[in-house]
Amino acid sequence: MNNKGTQINYHLMMLPGMIILAVFSFYPMLGSVIAFKKYLPAKGIWGSPWVGLDNVSYLFQISDSKIILYNTLFIAVLKMIANIIVPLAFALLLNEARVRIIKRWVQTIVYLPHFMSWVLLSVIMLNILSLKGVVNQFLGLFGIEPILFLGSNQWFPAVLVVSDIWKEFGFAAIIYLAALTAINPSLYEAAEIDGASRWIKLTNITLPSILPTIVLLSTLGLGHILDAGFEQILNLYNPLVYQSGDVIDTYVYRVGLVQSQYGIASAVGLMKSVVSFVLIVISYQLAARFANYRIF
Repeated sequence: MNNKGTQINYHLMMLPGMIILAVFSFYPMLGSVIAFKKYLPAKGIWGSPWVGLDNVSYLFQISDSKIILYNTLFIAVLKMIANIIVPLAFALLLNEARVRIIKRWVQTIVYLPHFMSWVLLSVIMLNILSLKGVVNQFLGLFGIEPILFLGSNQWFPAVLVVSDIWKEFGFAAIIYLAALTAINPSLYEAAEIDGASRWIKLTNITLPSILPTIVLLSTLGLGHILDAGFEQILNLYNPLVYQSGDVIDTYVYRVGLVQSQYGIASAVGLMKSVVSFVLIVISYQLAARFANYRIF
């Protein structure tokens, strides 16, 4: 078969995936026009009257907009930093384990929560952090009064970050473990001959060797800085913690679907998508520059 025929076959193989992508990803983007309309379900998207940028300007007039943006950035940045440091530290510690069976068992146990939904994990968190839960019972041994973790604006962001780490750090550590296995063992052998300690080997061999991986994951995480975790927050928050836990995605859900203000919710979602697209482009450029990562 000639090259032309091979290329045709490749394109035919791609056709089903492209059709699915067009139907479920590209076509729904036409609904973004609701952000510039006063959407009336009875008239449909195209029959609803245009309002221009009224929905967008309204976002900057409400007092909740600054709080929502701050909460989104604050929670997302904390998660991004924690989900780089904790998996990296865990991978470095696990890499030092010499008993292979224990190493595999620990790795399996810690990344198991990644495959659980937030619906299930939120039930576990609600039971653990309740007033009569395990955490408060433990604190009671030291004479500390029970803390309403899921009803306190002071504690709720910390609960979100810690629970997200618990769910994701084991799976994220796999990437670092894969990078650690690619390090040339002769470097460690030469360091041992020179009498280098584990700390010297860590700071002079291990970390410099996996630095491109760390930079790559850090820069790619920049594109998701506005994704503070919709499913997690929706299952854990309540009106008591709206001030510290309400983010862009939950606000869009509450205003758009619960309160039926479709135009405003669409405007918020559209602005988030535009900013996220810009951040993804920036993160891709940073990844290409500092980690030599390219898709095209």
